[in-house]
Amino acid sequence: MTINPLVIVHRIAKIAMLFIMLSVSHFTFAQDPIETGFFSNKAIYGYDTVAYFTSNKAIKGDDAFTTQWRGADWYFSSQAHLDLFESEPEKYAPQYGGYCAYAMATGDFVGIDEDAFIIDNGKLYLNYSASVQQKWLANKAQYIEQADAQYRMQYPTSN
Repeated sequence: MTINPLVIVHRIAKIAMLFIMLSVSHFTFAQDPIETGFFSNKAIYGYDTVAYFTSNKAIKGDDAFTTQWRGADWYFSSQAHLDLFESEPEKYAPQYGGYCAYAMATGDFVGIDEDAFIIDNGKLYLNYSASVQQKWLANKAQYIEQADAQYRMQYPTSN
């Protein structure tokens, strides 16, 4: 039994197209280590990460006080906060690059509500919403352990 050469070419073309699609989708869906949203490069949507620690609330950063760290633009409400961040970025940066801590426990990269936050053991955790945060708080230790492992798997050198 002979196979038509056109059938062979067609099958090879299908396989090649499959490999191309898989290769492109990997790059299309790869997530940045810092959450910046779709059309911005602002870490945590331009909110001052240091303010969470000093004021215990979300405060919008100012264009006058910015820095670049890990490929994202970080905004601060004052020069003092910018200086604190630049001296110890790992201390003030949110866990999991600012992605939702609850979602990260399952390896999902989900944006956040800047007001859904908690500081636990000196670390800032952000969540998608207040209701998601309540679920996260119900089993916080387990979710942190799982999210730490998931984020390290994706970004071995990040917090």
